[in-house]
Amino acid sequence: MDPSINPRRLFVASSLALITTAVAFSIRGDILDALASDLRLNKQQAGVLLGPAFWGNTLAVIIGGSVVDFLGMRRLLYLAFAGYLYAVGSILFAPHPAAPVSPFYTDPGFLLVYSGMLALGVCQGLVEGVINPLCTAIYPDQKTRRMNVLHSWWPGGMIIGGLVAYAITSVMGLDASAISPALATTGWRVKLLIILVPAIGFALLIRRQRFPETERVAAGVPASEMFREALRPMFLMWFACMWLTASTEIGPDQWVASLITKLAGMHGILILVYTAGIMFVLRFFLGWLPAKLTPPGILTVSAILSAAGLYALSNISTPAQAFAAATVFGAGKTFFWPVMLGVTAERFPKGGALLLAIIGGAGNLAIAFILPVMGRWYDNEGAAAAFRYVAVLPVILTVVFGAVYLYFRSTGGYQPVRLDKTSAAAH
Repeated sequence: MDPSINPRRLFVASSLALITTAVAFSIRGDILDALASDLRLNKQQAGVLLGPAFWGNTLAVIIGGSVVDFLGMRRLLYLAFAGYLYAVGSILFAPHPAAPVSPFYTDPGFLLVYSGMLALGVCQGLVEGVINPLCTAIYPDQKTRRMNVLHSWWPGGMIIGGLVAYAITSVMGLDASAISPALATTGWRVKLLIILVPAIGFALLIRRQRFPETERVAAGVPASEMFREALRPMFLMWFACMWLTASTEIGPDQWVASLITKLAGMHGILILVYTAGIMFVLRFFLGWLPAKLTPPGILTVSAILSAAGLYALSNISTPAQAFAAATVFGAGKTFFWPVMLGVTAERFPKGGALLLAIIGGAGNLAIAFILPVMGRWYDNEGAAAAFRYVAVLPVILTVVFGAVYLYFRSTGGYQPVRLDKTSAAAH
């Protein structure tokens, strides 16, 4: 690697960029009820409001992953920073209606907040489209392990955002039995501003830094070969699995603060912080575990634990039960996202940044679909049904990942595909 490139600083900047994404996620979930109240929205409508944060993410991560080799990683990260500034500003200063507007999507305040949520999603997608190929480029021999460490800062950022949000709630008295609408509005606005702190941090870290070529470009694989990789049957199956893993992992997270509060009579944000803590520890300190158990093996175990944890969460009635069920669910969902990305990088290296972007985009698009569905379940059938119905997804994944594990075992075991200029030329 070019000695003028500082892998450690780039990795830290990538981690801080991902922290920004996670802080935005946890803050957004924490302020959702107060923001929806100001906009006079019900739960299903609030789910619609959250949607663009995820399908915008999908578009940006796929587009960003497709053009990162041409526009450059630093430019895309700066664009993400500018988008965060717009997103926070538009949500902060959107006007609030005096009464419910019908149809709700014609309200100017809703439209401005919707654009801010879309901008948040675009920024998060741009970040994801850069940091994943950057990680594989600076650590080509430790892809899955480094992807786990990098993505430990997703739950790490949720912990930061959740604890800060909880502290603000306590200091401002936002959890009192009766507070004024003005105080509730001020509270969620203060919390929203927290997103800008890590955003400014990663923008400063990438100043004057040189970025490496992506692994595909360095190996001389042409763009036409990259696009052909996306049509391989095994990759298409992996693409479909990402829809289910992302819906299982992150769909419940965005609703957990509200749902746990209803089910167990406690601050739901604490459960989000707790499960994020489990994920951070496992990803950061046990990032080697998927390689030891093989990625298909760890994904099979993850699916089993996730199904059990979600079903248990649907039956809780006390804080103790909530923490016990959340422990199982938190451990189960830990390795889904980074291992799905790690396998993509290891088994389809000629797909480069594009395939990593497609997998990340699929995950975020899945979340955009599941959120309003969970909101409708919440409105029509109660909080418990939302967790119970989502638990079906990891049951399906248990069967699929188990079959993949047995397939690789029957063919000599799971092995990463090595990519260099010689092998690229040979193909």
